[in-house]
Amino acid sequence: MGKLDLITIILIAANALISYKGFNDYSFFEKYKLHVGSINRGEQIRLVSSGFLHANTQHLLFNMLSLYFFADAVIASLGTVKFLIVYFVSLVLGSLLSVYFHKSEYHYSAVGASGAVSGIIYSAILLHPGMSLYMYFIPIPIPAYIFGVGYLLYSIYGMKNRLGNIGHDAHFGGAVGGYLITLILSPWLFSTNLLMVILLAIPILILFVLRKMGKM
Repeated sequence: MGKLDLITIILIAANALISYKGFNDYSFFEKYKLHVGSINRGEQIRLVSSGFLHANTQHLLFNMLSLYFFADAVIASLGTVKFLIVYFVSLVLGSLLSVYFHKSEYHYSAVGASGAVSGIIYSAILLHPGMSLYMYFIPIPIPAYIFGVGYLLYSIYGMKNRLGNIGHDAHFGGAVGGYLITLILSPWLFSTNLLMVILLAIPILILFVLRKMGKM
């Protein structure tokens, strides 16, 4: 994926340090995780802070590897400031949709950078539809859009089965955030990459329909 950008290193380091603090400090984890009841009482910081906590090391590694694979492609096309806009808008929208989906569940909680990472994945694929990933355990290049769609399919599975203390709903919100913000920042994509714009809308629509049908 080329040279790792400084802002990507900073975000990965922040996620790792804050997550490991949460692994070893229960009160810290409880204070900053996404918790519907606490957010309803006005603790809005949790909408952002929960995006830097993770349920376990595996959860952290999965999100940070995904960020590593896609972040620099977005930075190269949009620049650091717009990249950060995509990252944090996706994070917050993912958190807000989690709260909305679980607004009647006072004790619902979740953590993870899933919303932000989903947004970056969708942004990168929109900007670079021909991008491929090279993973050490798979000897052939993988089209990035396959990874992106698979990431959301994992979200569907996680949302349906309530896997861990993980914000799987945030994958949906983050994907929507990254998709919309990238199209707003780069409207030329409608003429140059229209097929990918349509393709990436499909899993978002599927998630939305399943949610509305009460299947999730």
